[in-house]
Amino acid sequence: MKLSTRLKSALCGAGGLLALAGAGPVHAADNHYKVFLDMSYSGNIWQAAAANGIKALAETAPYDKQVTFKTVISGTDVQHQISDLQSMIADGANAIILYPLSPTALNRVIRQACNQHVLVFAYDSTVTEPCAYNVSAITARYGANSAQWMVNQMGGKGEVVINHGVAGTSVTKTYDAEAVAVFSKYPGIKVVGEFYGNWNDATSQEGVSRILAAHPNLNAIWTVDGTYGSLEAVMKNRPNQLVTISGQSNNGYRLLIANKAMQDKGLKGLSSSSGPAVGPYAFKVMMEVLTGKLKLEHHNVQYPLPWVPYQDVKMCSGDRFVDGCNAFPEGKVPPLFIDTAMDGALLPELSLQSIQEGKATPGATMQALSSVAYAGNLPGINCGDCKASPDAMEPDLVKPIPVPK
Repeated sequence: MKLSTRLKSALCGAGGLLALAGAGPVHAADNHYKVFLDMSYSGNIWQAAAANGIKALAETAPYDKQVTFKTVISGTDVQHQISDLQSMIADGANAIILYPLSPTALNRVIRQACNQHVLVFAYDSTVTEPCAYNVSAITARYGANSAQWMVNQMGGKGEVVINHGVAGTSVTKTYDAEAVAVFSKYPGIKVVGEFYGNWNDATSQEGVSRILAAHPNLNAIWTVDGTYGSLEAVMKNRPNQLVTISGQSNNGYRLLIANKAMQDKGLKGLSSSSGPAVGPYAFKVMMEVLTGKLKLEHHNVQYPLPWVPYQDVKMCSGDRFVDGCNAFPEGKVPPLFIDTAMDGALLPELSLQSIQEGKATPGATMQALSSVAYAGNLPGINCGDCKASPDAMEPDLVKPIPVPK
């Protein structure tokens, strides 16, 4: 399924449509907003791309005249993130957009922010505090759909390595549980190794290399990020016997899975997972709420799951995603550039300059959202006292093959 189809499904499916509503436009002469971005991990390509997209939109007209924008890097310590959020509240924040380190540990400080009339939006990873808004692909079932795609490609048999993300995050917990549930349905699928790659390519390459030494007949690797590094480990150690793999959307990875010579050596790749574009998309939704253009009836918003199997990679000729293109030619961007940092449909304001430098695209202005999709409930992930649908952890994009006899 191509991205355009997936987007249509996300906007028109069970989550439903939300029309724009509210108090009408707010002019820069009447209101000025203090907005904070609270990053957790720094030095991570995904996090940098998401942050740059957010910064670029904050500099895009009319927000360049309406917003005083500041970035804070909290690191990987939850207590540090709590302290930083308290400082933002004390500093008079009107809105905070953050990548939360825990679905529950930040709830108290987020509630403090809401009590001070601070709008709080979490992107990608989620929180369970009811007053916060979550914008995420976490309910789009990446773990279930990608694991099922791999099982189908493997014919229901083979040795698999699981490259977990960052321990404790809602994204890791949810995707891991979904993937393991799918693999466990097929007795012929053997998980022969697993490790926490921390969404890092160097760490992932090291982890896969170590497991590959003990399991030379490894057939597949399931990842969320660190996918390019995971594949590099196989190409370096076993260049003529490649693998079935799913994960992120580094441009170098997309070029490899689209390469016929690599496919002839056994490479079958899926480029999906939650992209960095969820960050700027969350900022865009937040700003429309903050300025009164959008009224949300629910607090969980779903970002559509990117979905590009190896057959659907299409080269772009310019600096934006247009006409269905989803990758850049070799040399245009570094191999680790994450293509899903851009979204031609939802974020037409962004270009390569935006993602690489955190700068507004020259001449761009913010384009209004036409609608957003609501996300389902995942108890302990994006809500507390709630119930999930019975099939919330099942694949909904890929039809399962029968269990081989």
